[in-house]
Amino acid sequence: MSRQHPQINLSRRSLFKFGAGAIGTSVLTAGLSSNLLAAENKAPAEDDITPDKAFQELLEGNERFVKAKRRNPHQTHSRLVEVAKGQKPFASVLGCADSRVPSEIVFDQGLGDLFVCRVAGNIATKEEIGSLEFGSLVLGSKVIMVVGHERCGAVDATIKGAEVPGQIGSLLEAIRPSVESSKGQSGDKLENACKANILAQLKKLKSSPVLSKLIEEEKLKIAGAYYDLDTGKISIVG
Repeated sequence: MSRQHPQINLSRRSLFKFGAGAIGTSVLTAGLSSNLLAAENKAPAEDDITPDKAFQELLEGNERFVKAKRRNPHQTHSRLVEVAKGQKPFASVLGCADSRVPSEIVFDQGLGDLFVCRVAGNIATKEEIGSLEFGSLVLGSKVIMVVGHERCGAVDATIKGAEVPGQIGSLLEAIRPSVESSKGQSGDKLENACKANILAQLKKLKSSPVLSKLIEEEKLKIAGAYYDLDTGKISIVG
């Protein structure tokens, strides 16, 4: 990765609207590589898309996946060459690292379509939030979907109070408040906790000054979704 940090043009002008309190331009300059900035300036031309349209495109893609009618769009060599010049994803996904929930497949999308952050338990850490801020503010993603899923192992381990080694415990600590908030609800304990966790991560994302400003300007939509491992179906949560 290049260590050179050229002047930021369009991105910096956009970021100034949030003021130094929202995100420091010096921090942004130090943290983003020249390759990413070049990607912004040379992004391939895309049709303008509204947040609602982007949201609907995700749902329609999932419906095709469930019905085994995938189109497998944007997976050709020509698309590979096109997006090598720059990216302009229409949607972002904060998903679980679970190998059974690959975003591009379950939403029937392809190269350059989705800006994906994956972490066990689909938790919105500072790093994940920062990445999604970049995806929306700089790259132009119109929707962020937080995707939790059925029988999530990280949530289940939190419910059971599992003793875990290394840094795994940090994941369970982040999920614990959601488990506590879902106690006493009727129905399946694990499903309730998984959905409560989705809602908690939505709240974190919406508390971001960068993302909340984009929502206020109707440039971004944030939604939660629950993925059924048995059917592949996405259902909206929150």
